[in-house]
Amino acid sequence: MRHRVAGRKLGRPTGHRVSMYRNLVTDLLRYEKLVTTEAKAKGVRGMAERIITLGKDGDLPARRQALAFVTDKKVVKKLFDELAPRYADRPGGYTRIIKLEPRLGDGARMARLELVE
Repeated sequence: MRHRVAGRKLGRPTGHRVSMYRNLVTDLLRYEKLVTTEAKAKGVRGMAERIITLGKDGDLPARRQALAFVTDKKVVKKLFDELAPRYADRPGGYTRIIKLEPRLGDGARMARLELVE
């Protein structure tokens, strides 16, 4: 039984999967959009929204928690200085997933994950 087991394994060992998610969240916050597979986009969405909520808190412990997950200090600075004020009045739902055509090489379902304006 898989009761209370959340998340996607994506056929990767835990360390690889966690670092991949950290890199995807960092790139999403840096470029404000990215193209990846649909499964990865759905896995990253919740993590990115949690990090943006930390940015909205704006205090030192939230900044340290964001620095522990996001791999670039400049991206954390952007999160707290630019992105958090943009979403100050929004109670959640900072990202959107737009489905794209399948990838030519292997037919994987692709999606664009982007921050809502």
